[in-house]
Amino acid sequence: MTTQNDGVPQRHPSLFEPATLALIAILCVFGAIIGMQLLVSLGITANTSLIGALAAMALARVPLAIFARYRSIHVQNLAQSAISSATFGAANSLLLPVGIPWLLGRPDLVLPMLAGAFFAMLLDGYLLYRMFDSRVFPATGAWPPGVAAAEAIKAGDEGGRKAVLMGVGFVTAILVGFVKVPLAWIGFAGSAAMSSIPMSAFGVAFIGNIWALAMFGVGLLLRGYSSPIFGGPLFETIIPKGDLMAAYIPHGFMIGAGLVALLQVGLLLFRRNEAQRQAEAASGTTDAEVKRALGLGTIGYLVIAVFLALVGGLMTDMSIGMLILFVLYAAFAAYVHELIVGLAAMHSGWFPAFAVALITLIIGMLLGFPMPALALLVGFSAATGPAFADMGYDLKAGYLLRGNGVDPAFEREGRRQQLFAAMFAFVIAGAVVLVSYQSFFDRNLVAPVDKVYAATIKAGVAPGVAWQLFLWAIPGAILQFIGGPKRQIGVLFATGLLINFPMAGWAVLAGILCRLIWEKLRGADGDGDMEVFAAGVIAGDAIFSFFDSVLKNFNKP
Repeated sequence: MTTQNDGVPQRHPSLFEPATLALIAILCVFGAIIGMQLLVSLGITANTSLIGALAAMALARVPLAIFARYRSIHVQNLAQSAISSATFGAANSLLLPVGIPWLLGRPDLVLPMLAGAFFAMLLDGYLLYRMFDSRVFPATGAWPPGVAAAEAIKAGDEGGRKAVLMGVGFVTAILVGFVKVPLAWIGFAGSAAMSSIPMSAFGVAFIGNIWALAMFGVGLLLRGYSSPIFGGPLFETIIPKGDLMAAYIPHGFMIGAGLVALLQVGLLLFRRNEAQRQAEAASGTTDAEVKRALGLGTIGYLVIAVFLALVGGLMTDMSIGMLILFVLYAAFAAYVHELIVGLAAMHSGWFPAFAVALITLIIGMLLGFPMPALALLVGFSAATGPAFADMGYDLKAGYLLRGNGVDPAFEREGRRQQLFAAMFAFVIAGAVVLVSYQSFFDRNLVAPVDKVYAATIKAGVAPGVAWQLFLWAIPGAILQFIGGPKRQIGVLFATGLLINFPMAGWAVLAGILCRLIWEKLRGADGDGDMEVFAAGVIAGDAIFSFFDSVLKNFNKP
C-alpha cells in the first residue's frame, strides 16, 4: 500500500463500495448495449474505456457527498476498466460468436455457443491478469490504449504542463478526425473513395517498439497496395491479381510467426538467469506463476472444448477419433489465438482477432471437421483474445496510475480490484447478450464478419490451400525468429498483412519518423513529453471514433 503524507497507508478503493458499484453497473449496461449495436451496424467495436473515466470525472464535480469518491483516480480506473470489458465482452466475445451458428441455420447451437464463449471470455481475462507484469506480457510493454487512459485520468486530476501537452494531442486528433483524404492522393489512381486518418496509429508509433511498429506499418502498406505491387505478370502465378488474401499469404505468415512466438514464450519461461530471477521477484509475477497460469489455461480450454462438443451434439456428427482431434485442436487454437492477439495488442494497440479466427477456421476445414463443429470452433476461437487484450490495456492504465509498481502491495490490491471490475462487467455483458441477442437476429442484425465465416464454411476450402499456408508459414517463422520475443516483428508484420487499411500504414510510419526527429532534437529528456502527447492523440482518436460511430449508427436508416 502507498503511504499518504500523514504516514497512514493508503487503501485502494474497493469495487464493492455501494456508490462505486452502482456507477460501474450502469456503465457496464451502457457499454454492452453500445458495443453490440456498433458491432452489428458498423462491424467495429469502439473503445469505450475513456467514456467510463470521463463519466466518473464529470460526476466527481457534482457537489454532493455521494459523488466525492469518484474524484479518486483509482475509482476512475475501475470505471474505465469495467466499461471497456463490458463493451468488448458483449460484442466481440459473445454476440459475434453466437451469430455464426444462427447464419448457418443451426439456432440449436446458439445457446451452447453463448455458454462456451462466456466461459472462454472469463478464462481469457483471468489468464491475462495472472500473466501481466511477467516477461511474456510485461507491465513495461507499450499497451498504447492503456497509456492513453492513464494519461487522460492523470491530466484530469493534476492539470499543469503535461495536461496542456496532452490536450494539444487530444485536440489534434479530434481535428484530424474530421479530415477525409481521397484514396487517389495515396496512390489509388481513379478511386473516388475517401479515407479517414487513423490518429491512433500515429500516436502508437511514439510509444511502442520501433522495430515491431515499423514491420506493422510495412505490412499494412503491402496489403493495401498489393494489387499495384503484385498485380503484374511477374507475380501472376504466385499471387493471382495481386490479391494477398486470395493467395493465403497473410494467413500463412501468421501461422508461421504465431507458432514461433509460442515457442519463444516457452523458451522465455524455461530459460532464465539470476538477473531475470531478481527482476521477476521484484515484479511480483514469477515465471512459475505464469507456468501455472498457462497450465490452468490449457485445462480450462480443454474443458470448454469438451463442453462445446457435448452440448453441441458433435458426438452424432463425428467419430471418436475426430471428436478427440476437435477437442485438442479447438483448445490449442484458442490458446494460440489468445497469445497472438495479446502480443499484437501489447506492441501496437491493434489486434487481428477476426482474421486469426479465420485462420483457425481454415485449418479446421482442412482437418475435415463437419459444419456444426466448424461453427463452434470459429466462435470459440473468436471469443478468446479480445478480453485478453483489453484486460492488458486496463491493467497497464492501473499500473501507471498506481505509480509504476513502486508499492507492490498496493499494486497487487489495485490489480485485484480491476479483475473484480472486469469479471463483474463480463457477467453483466453475458446477461445483456442473453436477453437481447434474439432481438438482433430477428432483425437480421449480425456482425458482418460472421457472414464471412459462414460463407467460408459453406464454400469449403479450395485445392492447394494447405500447401499455400505451409509455404508462406516459412518466411513468417523466419521473420519472427530473427526479431526475437521482444520485437515480435513476425507477428506484427502478419498483423499488418491481415488488415486492409493502407492509411494506417502511412500514419504509423509518419509517427515513427516524427518520433525519431523528436528524439534527435530533445534527447532522452523528451521521452516523457512524447508519450504524453501520444497518449493525448490516442485518447482523442478514441473519443472521436466513439462518437462518430454512435452518430453514424444513429443516422443509419
